[in-house]
Amino acid sequence: MEAQDASIAALSSSRVLGLASLNFLFTISHSPLCFIKGRVNSASYWEILEHFMLPSAEKLYGDEDFVFQHNLAPAHSAKTTGKWFTDHGITVLNWPANSPDLNPIENLWDIVKRKLRDARPNTLDELKAAIEASWASITPQQCHRLFASMPCRIEAGISAKGFPTKY
Repeated sequence: MEAQDASIAALSSSRVLGLASLNFLFTISHSPLCFIKGRVNSASYWEILEHFMLPSAEKLYGDEDFVFQHNLAPAHSAKTTGKWFTDHGITVLNWPANSPDLNPIENLWDIVKRKLRDARPNTLDELKAAIEASWASITPQQCHRLFASMPCRIEAGISAKGFPTKY
């Protein structure tokens, strides 16, 4: 548990891509989405990182260092993915297992899903357009609320010792 506590505590002091940057939460909600056919494996994940994450990080951070956060999905935790990050000089946050409730991106996806409840697309292209419109409608205020919740999320994660929290 000490390593997990250290990982969670690092969130409060690190510059974490996708978490501790209000700018990035808003940027990510206004970045192009990547629609994927099939399952994501480490090779397809590298493509996503290369063509979507790197350009967004470059826009936001330029040459500054940052810490990247993702969960422990198999494509994310593959040794070859770790090598990709090492080869690109990107530090990855040691993320605690079973803790998706700490990640505000899950809340952004929930916002998208709620906005899509009344959509009735008839084709795949209509569905993609509806998802993109929902994604683009996320406001800076919504991102700010998620960013502002991070200290409470971190505290709840530490208190719950890896078990689910209210987030």
